[in-house]
Amino acid sequence: MDELPDGGYRLQHPGGERRIAAQPLASDTASVMFDGLFAVAQAELDEARVASITDGAFDSGQPIPCPCFETGEKWRYVWTRDVSYAIDLALARLDPQRARASLRFKLSETRAGTKGLYVAQDTGSGGSWPISSDRVVWFLAAQHLIDGNDDDSRRFAGEVWRALTDTLAQDRRYVFDEAMGLYRGETSFLDWREQSYPRWTANDVGFIAQSFALSTNVLQYRALRLAERLARERGDARAEQYAKQAQDLGATIERRFWREDRGLYMSYIGTAAHPVPFEAYDLLGLSLLVDSGIAPRERALRALSRYPALDSGSPVIWPQQPDTAIYHNRASWPFVSAYSLRAARATGHAPRIAHEIRALMRGAALAGSNMENFELTTQAVHVDDGALSGPVVNSPRQLWSVAGYLDMVIEGVFGVMPDGRIEPKLPVELVPVLFGDRETISLQLANRRITLRRPRELSGDLLVAKSMHTEGDSTAVQLVAARSADGTLASDAAAFAPASPEAPRVDADGAQWKIALPARTRLYVDGARQADAGEARTVEVPRGDVEQCFSLTRVDANGLESLHGPTRCTGDEITVAGEWPRRWIAPHDGRYAVRADFLNPHGPINTGITAAVKWLDVQCTGQPAQGGVLVMPHGQARQRSSAVTFRAAAGAECRFGLRDGFNMSYLSHNAHYTGGSGGQSGPLNAADVGALHVVALAPTPDTPSDTLAKDASKQTATLAENRTQ
Repeated sequence: MDELPDGGYRLQHPGGERRIAAQPLASDTASVMFDGLFAVAQAELDEARVASITDGAFDSGQPIPCPCFETGEKWRYVWTRDVSYAIDLALARLDPQRARASLRFKLSETRAGTKGLYVAQDTGSGGSWPISSDRVVWFLAAQHLIDGNDDDSRRFAGEVWRALTDTLAQDRRYVFDEAMGLYRGETSFLDWREQSYPRWTANDVGFIAQSFALSTNVLQYRALRLAERLARERGDARAEQYAKQAQDLGATIERRFWREDRGLYMSYIGTAAHPVPFEAYDLLGLSLLVDSGIAPRERALRALSRYPALDSGSPVIWPQQPDTAIYHNRASWPFVSAYSLRAARATGHAPRIAHEIRALMRGAALAGSNMENFELTTQAVHVDDGALSGPVVNSPRQLWSVAGYLDMVIEGVFGVMPDGRIEPKLPVELVPVLFGDRETISLQLANRRITLRRPRELSGDLLVAKSMHTEGDSTAVQLVAARSADGTLASDAAAFAPASPEAPRVDADGAQWKIALPARTRLYVDGARQADAGEARTVEVPRGDVEQCFSLTRVDANGLESLHGPTRCTGDEITVAGEWPRRWIAPHDGRYAVRADFLNPHGPINTGITAAVKWLDVQCTGQPAQGGVLVMPHGQARQRSSAVTFRAAAGAECRFGLRDGFNMSYLSHNAHYTGGSGGQSGPLNAADVGALHVVALAPTPDTPSDTLAKDASKQTATLAENRTQ
């Protein structure tokens, strides 16, 4: 990198040479590379400012007017999660007007006769929401754009409040699982199933729709906290409701996702029927969790130390999955590294702060652009590995990568927080790179200048503010070396998990189930670890008269566990068919689950907006009205829907009625969708619903969430303390 006489830069990288003009913001450090790459990120942000956007699946690829940020050189549209993460990272402070326009593009009224303002979940797995359910990331971005005194800020604040209350209410009805105390759905951003979920989910996203993801639940928590804040500001009585929901959710996240044997938070866990732990971890979910204040400090530090890294970067998932092409698997993503940097700053984890700053610089310098992603071990934009070559897709100037680099400079190095506070936390090991022989480094923003002055003594490992002096629009910060929290970085980032086994064979033998365990497998029964097999053997499990679910994992010589194989559930099912409402007589007192056979061929398994969502009403003699959601994703063969649980007394007649729920095709936003069903031709929320199947469940307390609420109340003080750290 060379600095040019006109204030611009010339970057020579393995792919060629790039010249960057002088930019409106500037850093002044001992590293020309650092300063020049800050200019590169600004230039690429300017390229992302467009008057119209395009995507082949919307308006048949014709331009759609929108003074927005486009997602990348290869992604010319506005996607909910991409633009939201980018705005949260840096763009809210750098271009608030365009940020609001981009977010507004993802808000929608309905076109189905119902009222409401909702955030659009983009096209996705099995027909989009509620299989993918991370659209609430929109509020992570919107929270930064509602406190201004100008007319647009005030108008946007009203839109955010309306969309927040409507979207939260809809998600609570359709996505929240009362028994688990969590929101169902796919991991945020990790939405290419076979990259990070078991391979068998590539054509079976019903499991994903019913599982629980760390990142998506943390985003719901953040949305609830925003709703609590805005409700209090408005004197709205729902403030206490939102506060209680957030409190309970935070405590449940902490309890359900922590894996003590690894010292990490799991990326996702299994279904309510079989809530198995997974040897699957992702850096975005962990970083969002730590930054939210949910994780106790000791666990946050432990997890950031245990989550592995290489000199070339931090993997977005760990462990890596075998026989899977490079994309999310075997890759680092700059925007995730930027969130990891935030989490490290929140805890004072000096080694990870330094690591992520270096990785972001190195990646942009080697590629000559803020790329979508990099191969993990080389930080290359492409690696040849036969059928597994990749990254499979990789776009220059990816918006959230650009925003991640900008955030790294503004907040990560100079400590300028979104609210204007200055809180530098700069690792001492970066002093030679950034300061060299200089006494100061500085950052010129649009309306202020920040200067950091190094201390004479570097006896600690983290430079923090000792004192500040502000004169006009300039702030000088005297740094002091401090001792940070203890932290390390694990180095097994490229480790591969074993391949998943097949579903277990479960045979009845009198009062026992006999399950054959292949060598080096682990058996889970009803969500709990039951048995391990070093050598192949057969185990027996008591046979109940209720549904029991079984799955296997494979364990390698180092103790690393595979993702689960398919689940096999047993139980005496009763089939209920005929005209609606369908009738059934309960054979005994207890809890039951009901699922529907269905076929939803209205789109491919990997995209679309027509996941069928129906509401099953259950009315049993002697019980109040019950019911729940049947989610029926795309598929080319008949499947089983998600389950609705209910209670019935022996001999009670239960009537089942079916009515429409809601899916993304009902949004006016998707009248522009031309990539499949449910778009320009009108809303479509349909499936060929066949027989219902009812099975008895193990007894639980009348209100399963009571236990969760008790656990949550014990952690209230801890959560409050974490949020104020």
